[in-house]
Amino acid sequence: MAEVVLGIGTSHTPMLNLDPEDWPCFAELDRVRPHLHKDGRPATYEDLLAVADPAIAAELAPARFKAKHAAAMTALAQLGDALARARLDALVVIGDDQNEVFHADNMPSVLVYHGETIANVPLRTRHPGPDWARRPEWSKRATARYYETDAPRHYPVDAALARHLIARLIEAEFDVAVADALPDGEGEGHALGFVHQRLMTGGVLPVVPVFLNTYYPPNQPTPRRCYRLGRAIRRAIESHPGRARVGVLASGGLSHFTVDEAFDRRIIAALRAKDAEAIESLPVAQLQAGSSEIRNWICAAGALEHLTLRSVEYLPGYRTPAGTGTAMCFAHWS
Repeated sequence: MAEVVLGIGTSHTPMLNLDPEDWPCFAELDRVRPHLHKDGRPATYEDLLAVADPAIAAELAPARFKAKHAAAMTALAQLGDALARARLDALVVIGDDQNEVFHADNMPSVLVYHGETIANVPLRTRHPGPDWARRPEWSKRATARYYETDAPRHYPVDAALARHLIARLIEAEFDVAVADALPDGEGEGHALGFVHQRLMTGGVLPVVPVFLNTYYPPNQPTPRRCYRLGRAIRRAIESHPGRARVGVLASGGLSHFTVDEAFDRRIIAALRAKDAEAIESLPVAQLQAGSSEIRNWICAAGALEHLTLRSVEYLPGYRTPAGTGTAMCFAHWS
């Protein structure tokens, strides 16, 4: 039978696509975008600033940015090495889509992609949205790094494994949506693009893309549903004929755009302890906006509960005195 032998969790924030000298630029957007309090209530930047820990200011020093960036680059390199050493036959990538491929007119809660390949296309050929022209150049540069630079590239998909997953998930009463192609001229979103561009440094692996609608009400899957979907994915993989070595990767997270260290450490502790009850009962109100990507980790955790969490690098990436930013996390199961 096939076997899940490796697990990876990785943040994919655009902070990882820029040098630390550019990190202060994020404040430009953080000061004007909508925010949430740590408990999920709507907030402005000024609301967050009024209740923020004054100690956060020390995290904004150039030396701290440089140290966190260096630690993040080391963690990414280690994950890439683990991916290469595992000798995988396929990698199931669990990620979200932020109005890149799927939109309000057709937003699946859970989708498994089963085309023979999936395209990654240069940013200049994509349709980035109506606000793109107003985005600062540093932001465009960070976004571009998720994608090919010169021409579209078609990455391999383990279509047979994907179709097997679909069939077994349907049998397990998960009504998954499916796709075997992307719209003409479009390519994979940032969650999968980050994996192809930044982690597959040791060679390209066939992927099975699993998309969760983490971001957009009203059909976001609950933490319980995500965890049990992960369990079902592992059972489906284990029932696949042959002796394939399969990895499962969660792309995104942890808390952002309001960094919540206590919440993140609570999640990491539950992952270490394989505490399914704690993971399934995470409050939905705290899994919104950027923090919604934690659902990808929840789903992966369900698939990886038979493995041991070997390493975790957690870096609270504060960007402003209000505590906005991205909590970067990099984890490895085997």
